[in-house]
Amino acid sequence: MTAEQVHAAAMAKAATLIEALPWLARFHGQVVVLKYGGNAMADDELRAAFAQDVVFLRYAGLRPVVVHGGGPQINAQLDRLGIPTTFAAGLRVTTKETMDVVRMVLTGQVNREIVGLINEHGPFAVGMSGEDAQLLTARRMCAEVDGEPVDLGQVGEVVAVNAGAVRALLADGRIPVISSVARSESGEVLNVNADTAAAAVAVELGAAKLVFLTDVAGLYPRWNGEDAASALAARPISQLTADELAALMPGLSDGMLPKMAGCLSAVRGGVPQAHVLDGRLPHAILLEVFTDSGIGTMVVPTPAHHRSNP
Repeated sequence: MTAEQVHAAAMAKAATLIEALPWLARFHGQVVVLKYGGNAMADDELRAAFAQDVVFLRYAGLRPVVVHGGGPQINAQLDRLGIPTTFAAGLRVTTKETMDVVRMVLTGQVNREIVGLINEHGPFAVGMSGEDAQLLTARRMCAEVDGEPVDLGQVGEVVAVNAGAVRALLADGRIPVISSVARSESGEVLNVNADTAAAAVAVELGAAKLVFLTDVAGLYPRWNGEDAASALAARPISQLTADELAALMPGLSDGMLPKMAGCLSAVRGGVPQAHVLDGRLPHAILLEVFTDSGIGTMVVPTPAHHRSNP
């Protein structure tokens, strides 16, 4: 590499750092809730990149909180045990036997792995379940499929968040890592969708951002199937308001529905921005938080503001 090339590379790095400056100032001291799952959780390189991103946020003066699921890991363990599993409206039908596996995998395996990855960079992450310190209180919920109610078993929706323990960890400079298992008021253990749990936690903490890492580049506009190659069909929506998202909700796929419902409830609950990012892209979190253009789909409260990050 020539001296000129070395100089150009150094200048490019400096420009990237300077671009991050206003976002560092904007989000310093702010809570950012990260919902972690999908392929980003299954690939070793992406897992390592996610941990680096979380620690970078911490060192940059933000206060990250991780909420995670673990669908692929749960499926794998259920398969090993020969326990059948079904889904309705994008949610896992959870019998008592299934719930024992969900609890074991989420809190005993996946949570421990995430904590370990983050703590390779310092004594930051503290793992906890939604059961701990009554963080998440939930009640049983039913789904509706083709106009008919479906019993989901031990599946819950969050009705209360007691975030005192999370705030104490944040005040101590720690990174809370929360598995999406909750208890009902009667003490029943419930499987809670991690997307909706992350939204509830973000609202309670007054987060500046809620970020969902998923397996697509963002929310795609609806199209008629005849123009798949068009630029409109190929590109995700960059920004939309809560009301615009609500109008799209009936047409969303089961997999995307909980994430976008989480975005909607978060921004309507006071979170200024909710994002859906492609977790298959290394360091997607840093690209969203610290660059001018941002990536993925951003949901903001109504009325709309021009796309700027923030």
